[in-house]
Amino acid sequence: MVDQQGWLEGVTRKPSPNYNERPEQAEVSLLVIHNISLPPGQFGGANVCDFFTNRLDACAHPYFSEIADLRVSAHLLIDREGRVVQFVSFKDRAWHAGQSCFAGDDNCNDFSIGIELEGADDIAYTEQQYRTLAEITRLLMAFYPAITKQNIVGHSEIAPDRKTDPGQAFDWSRYLNMLES
Repeated sequence: MVDQQGWLEGVTRKPSPNYNERPEQAEVSLLVIHNISLPPGQFGGANVCDFFTNRLDACAHPYFSEIADLRVSAHLLIDREGRVVQFVSFKDRAWHAGQSCFAGDDNCNDFSIGIELEGADDIAYTEQQYRTLAEITRLLMAFYPAITKQNIVGHSEIAPDRKTDPGQAFDWSRYLNMLES
């Protein structure tokens, strides 16, 4: 269930400062699937949550010094166990897509919801992640009717010159078929 403020009920909330209001006329009509792991290819721990809340320790890993000053977020993170953390209300504009375009419309953050899967382009996602993602997607499609199967994309589709996620390891057929369940 999504509450009046745009937060999922029953999930962990870790509000990120990296958001702003959606443009007044923006209708939520796009779902963008991403992946993230920090350090790359390593799972577990608080690094992703720390990154999205501007608390990442730049000294904890050499890669972190490259990204510690970035100000990004997503609406949700689904970890390897299928647990969900929400960083930004669905009513607000999370900073997940960057320079992007879908169906001729630029700035996809304005009208999209971003969901991060803890993962990497070339590492299989877990059954728990697919189940949770499908369950949340069905809920979002009911809450935001403009999000249809045709309006669910990978980050790579809206920023093809910059991004590759969720990568070849993401099973689109499996996921889309699960939406029918």
